[in-house]
Order: sequence, then C-alpha cells, then structure tokens
Amino acid sequence: MKRAMLLLSVGVVAVVLAACGGKKPETTATPQPNADSIAAAERARQEAADAERRAREEAERVARQRTADSLAALGQSSEAVRTLLGAMIHFDYDKATLRGDDVGVLDQKVSILQANPGARIRVSGHCDERGSDEYNLALGNRRASAAKQYLVSHGIDAGRIETTSYGEERPIIPAHDESAWSANRRAEFEVLSGGDDLRQP
Repeated sequence: MKRAMLLLSVGVVAVVLAACGGKKPETTATPQPNADSIAAAERARQEAADAERRAREEAERVARQRTADSLAALGQSSEAVRTLLGAMIHFDYDKATLRGDDVGVLDQKVSILQANPGARIRVSGHCDERGSDEYNLALGNRRASAAKQYLVSHGIDAGRIETTSYGEERPIIPAHDESAWSANRRAEFEVLSGGDDLRQP
C-alpha cells in the first residue's frame, strides 16, 4: 500500500513537472518597418503625386491648345469672309453693266453683309487707260454705283455702302494691252468698319 502511494505520488510529481517544465509558447512580435520600406513607400507616394501633377498639366495644356485652335480657326474664318467681301468684279469695255459671272460674287457679298450688320464697305470704280480722265471718272462712278445698287436691291441698307471713282488712276496691271485693260476695268470692295470679327453667313 505504501508502495502504491509512493508510485502514485511520483507519477503526479512527474506530470506536474512535465507541465511546468515545458517551453513557453513564443509570442509573435509585430514587424517594425525598416528604413528601406519607408523610403520605398515615400517614393511610391511621390511618384503618384508626380503622375497626378503631370496629368493635370497635360489636361491644362490640351485645354489651352484647344482654345488657341478655336481662336485661330475663328481668325481664319473671319479672314476668309473678309477675302470674299473684298473680291472684285469686272466690266466689259466702256460698260457699267454687271456681268452674269459677277452676280454670284455680289450675292456672296449680300449674304456676308446680312450676317454682319455692323459692317460698312466702300465700292470703288476703276477703268482702263483709254478715254479721257473726266470720262473715266464718270464711268468708274457708274460702275461703283451699279454694284451698290445691286446690293441695295437685295436688302442691304444704302447707308452702309460708300462709292467712289478712281477712273484710270489706279491700274492693277500698268500695261497697255487687252489683258491689262480687262483686269483694270473693275469695282473693288473695301471694308470700312465692322470687319474685325466677320461671321460666316
């Protein structure tokens, strides 16, 4: 009986010792960021900020370019309208009658003047060198008046159109043949005011 009790006591002691003598479980340490990972995170943040800044700058550049392109296109269209408004018409020898091929040119001018009610023009009549100065001044005046009358008859206020005659004094081609004379028998159109921003009809 004593022996059994002794064995039992030894067994209990062994169990207790085994339980107490075991290794304690290791606690997991929270990893601390090292200097390399901090630098990498800062680089990534800086790269993202730089990419965002570049994207914003590019968007602003594109917007500025579009604005510039629009203004350039507006300037080109205004210049094209001014060119059409300034297109000359020509006359036959010793005539102030509008020719059929020039009526279309005048119709374009009507449309432009209707689309730009602030525009005022001057029509100047010109002649070739043949004939006296007095005769050519009168003929140039009739040519300018014929062009003005056409515009007025198509709805343009007469107060927006001045006329003058230069006779033979301002030839385009200062030569003495039919080709030069034909070019010099003309009416020219000059924008006096309201021509800075001409709209297309």
